[in-house]
Amino acid sequence: MIFKSPLIEGKLIKRYKRFLADVELNDGSIILAHVPNSGSMKGVSDPGSLCRISKSENLLRKIPYTLEMVRTLEGEWVGVNTSLTNHLVQEAFELKKIKEWKDYSEFKREVKISPESRLDFLLTSLTSEKKLYVEVKNVSMAEPPAAVFPDAKTERGQKHLRDLAKLATEGFESEILFVVQREDCKTFRPCDEIDPVYGQLLRDVAKKNVTPRCWACKITSSSIELSHPLKIIL
Repeated sequence: MIFKSPLIEGKLIKRYKRFLADVELNDGSIILAHVPNSGSMKGVSDPGSLCRISKSENLLRKIPYTLEMVRTLEGEWVGVNTSLTNHLVQEAFELKKIKEWKDYSEFKREVKISPESRLDFLLTSLTSEKKLYVEVKNVSMAEPPAAVFPDAKTERGQKHLRDLAKLATEGFESEILFVVQREDCKTFRPCDEIDPVYGQLLRDVAKKNVTPRCWACKITSSSIELSHPLKIIL
């Protein structure tokens, strides 16, 4: 995915109220940026970190700037815009990057599976009755060489795992896909020290035919794309 316009570099002053951040631009001016990330952003929100922001062309937006990337203290650029994650996955599907999905030809977003629940994607085949339900999670936290998730306790994430397990018992294929928006990781593991319930659930559903999958991203100053799979350690 290529950004529509060049990203603007600056310095993160602080993140606050979860979805807001003050950023100092190179000319010394300070702007307010939207932070499209509901997690803790542990390790990628330190004051003084270099960052990259985008500016919307929509003149009606109350906050035209969006925080897109933050550089860690170790010098690694990390994508923090979780609203991009599903776009990255759809792009990878259309480019047939994920070989395990080669039998699927149709891609539907925001699939309702019950009155109270939705999952990110439903993949279907035109040549068979195969259906694959996929829930996607963005990963920004790492303890290199391992990417870790979640970075905060997530009851919603736990519910998604239970939903996937239920679908698996009903005979459907189901998958949890972790997208790591950074390049310094070789493996993925659940972050038991932050949410042990999620970690145990992930191990449990993996034994019940829910497939865990993880892909890292390639990040440049102008683009982000799914790059290669990471080994999952449960």
